[in-house]
Amino acid sequence: MKTYCRSRRTKNTRHLPQELIIQILLRLPVKSLVRFKCVCKSWLSLISDSHFSLSHFEQTATRTERLVFFEPSAMEVRSIDFNAPLYDDSASAVLNLNFLPPKPYDVRIRGSCRGFVLLECCQSLWMWNPSTGVHKQLSSSPIMPKDPMLLTFLFGFGYDPSTDDYLVVKVLRMAFSCVSANRVEIFSVRANAWKEIEGINFSYLNCFNDIKVGLLFNGALHWLVDRYDLGKNAIVVFDLRKRSFSEISLPRDFEWDYNTFDLVVLGKIPSICVVGCCSPAELWVMEEYKDHSSWTKSIVVSVDDIPTKYFSPICSTKCNDIVGIDGSTGLAKCSDKGKVQEHRYWSSSYTSEVAVYKENLVTLLSQRRSCFSPYRLQVDVYIESLLSLPCAW
Repeated sequence: MKTYCRSRRTKNTRHLPQELIIQILLRLPVKSLVRFKCVCKSWLSLISDSHFSLSHFEQTATRTERLVFFEPSAMEVRSIDFNAPLYDDSASAVLNLNFLPPKPYDVRIRGSCRGFVLLECCQSLWMWNPSTGVHKQLSSSPIMPKDPMLLTFLFGFGYDPSTDDYLVVKVLRMAFSCVSANRVEIFSVRANAWKEIEGINFSYLNCFNDIKVGLLFNGALHWLVDRYDLGKNAIVVFDLRKRSFSEISLPRDFEWDYNTFDLVVLGKIPSICVVGCCSPAELWVMEEYKDHSSWTKSIVVSVDDIPTKYFSPICSTKCNDIVGIDGSTGLAKCSDKGKVQEHRYWSSSYTSEVAVYKENLVTLLSQRRSCFSPYRLQVDVYIESLLSLPCAW
């Protein structure tokens, strides 16, 4: 009997080319690849390889987007497939933030970029990959503690492809003062160091001393600010590669209170949008980036079917529906014509933290792309049949 089994196993063993194995695995979702690390040592080595992770992320077909949603004081985090119905509990998964200090604490999202979410907790910053659980605490700024009167009012998190580096950007101003920002700090994850940009002095403020989180689009961070010297609102832009600021004017006919409008990136062909969030919610699209004349009113959303009478878009689905927050702890989904289709509360709290992230295997910083090490894998019939099965979240 033992002899028969050995003979059968030898007969069914397949030798697949290294390149074919890689191409198959590159097309699988992140959750499946994490499970497949247990198949054999060769697959563990391959899937853990930084070059493989980068190649997988650059495969558009596997770049699945999800929402991370939680209360600032909660240990439990929910990852939500926003392409599914909001009441489909199978489309969400519970994560945790057990790497952060124990309660009591207050966690805030300060940005999302290439699958990483930037968290602030107890005056410390953490980079976190919700797909794999990988996390890293970032070094504290040596600049800000020198002057306790400085307050952060603009916060951003992005990626500079020219240096393959993740960057944290903080714009600071004096507390209890209406003077313009006088300090800009940048943290380089690759260098693990903070650096101050000299000579920055512009006339932007943020109302109510709250912290605005920058919207990452087209290699730059964008914030809605108050241009106090001209008595108007504007969009300030920070180019991550050039390390320079510029400005985009808002639509001429867009008249909303500063505290009730926001920025978002939407559409199958991503475009930057400005939205007024209250009754009714208006969505304006900039059809040509940085062309002020291209602002167009795209959608008007009636918020009568949302209990809070508030709708701030976060993302658009594959079917071009729009998902947004209700200003409390709920999510709403409307059609591209502005008709509200679903609304769901996720907790009894009054506040929530939400961000869109792209699933990936990346640990922190991948090295520059190079060829995979040449080796071959032996894959038997069981593994070959495993690869043919559909992999769902």
